[in-house]
Amino acid sequence: MRICVFCGSSDGANPAFLQTARAVGTLLATRGIGLVYGGGRTGCMGAIADAALAAGGEVIGIIPHMLAGREIAHEGLTELYLVDSMHERKAMMAEKSDAFLTLPGGFGTLEEIFEIVTWRQLGYHSKRYAIVNVEGYFDPLLAFCDRATSEGFVREIDRAALVAGTDAEALVEALVRAYEADRETPR
Repeated sequence: MRICVFCGSSDGANPAFLQTARAVGTLLATRGIGLVYGGGRTGCMGAIADAALAAGGEVIGIIPHMLAGREIAHEGLTELYLVDSMHERKAMMAEKSDAFLTLPGGFGTLEEIFEIVTWRQLGYHSKRYAIVNVEGYFDPLLAFCDRATSEGFVREIDRAALVAGTDAEALVEALVRAYEADRETPR
C-alpha cells in the first residue's frame, strides 16, 4: 500500500507541524506503507520524506521541473519523478497512491486535497482520504465544509467522506482498514 501525503513545503510557525510530519513519515515506513509526496526536501515535505527514509521506507516524490529548483527536489528518494506541470504531478500522485493524508500546508496543499475530494465525488476514483488536524489547524476549513454542506453545496455523503482527526496513527490505520476492505469487496 502507498499513501500520498499532501503537506507544506515550509515548516510552518508551529513546531508541531514538523513533528507531526516526521512522526507520520516514520509511522508509514514502520508499517510498510510507501509514501508518495510532492518531491521536495524543504519544510514538512522534506521532514516526512527524511523520516520515512530514515526508518527504511519507500518514498516516491513527484515534482514539476519548474519547482525542482524552488522547492529543491529531494535527491535521496526511492524514486523521484520530474514532470511538466502541476496537473501531471497530481495525476501521477493519484495514480501511484492507494489513499491520501493531508497535513498542514498552504494553498497548494488545500488545492491538492480538494482536487482528490472532487475527483472522488465525481466518480473518477474511490480512494479514501483523511486530514490530520494538528492543533486545530484545519478547524476553520472543516467548519467551512460543514457550512457548505448545510447550505446545500456539498452532499452529506461527500462531507462524511472527508474524515479528519487529531490522531495521525488512528487516521492511517483507518485508511489501511478501508483500503483492505475495498480490495476484498467484489466490484
